[in-house]
Amino acid sequence: MSKPMTKTQLVAAVAEAMGADRKTATAALDAMADVVAREVAAGGTVTLPGIGKIACKERPERQVRNPATGEMVTKAADKQVKIAVAKALKDSVNA
Repeated sequence: MSKPMTKTQLVAAVAEAMGADRKTATAALDAMADVVAREVAAGGTVTLPGIGKIACKERPERQVRNPATGEMVTKAADKQVKIAVAKALKDSVNA
């Protein structure tokens, strides 16, 4: 398995695809990440065409087991980010 792409590599690839400089690509990537984070934190859903859908789901309070002691503990309600991969991306990976 190959190493994951770093932010620097992603910025370089986006800059090349946009035909822009790295500063512009970094600003675009950071702005997109900020918008997605704000929208999902507010309980919304963001669809990235060709990539997938990012949403925030609430999980209720529940009983969990402490693996070290085997004791059942109540875990407070929390939120979890879910990502549903788009069919187009799945198809391109499996082609």
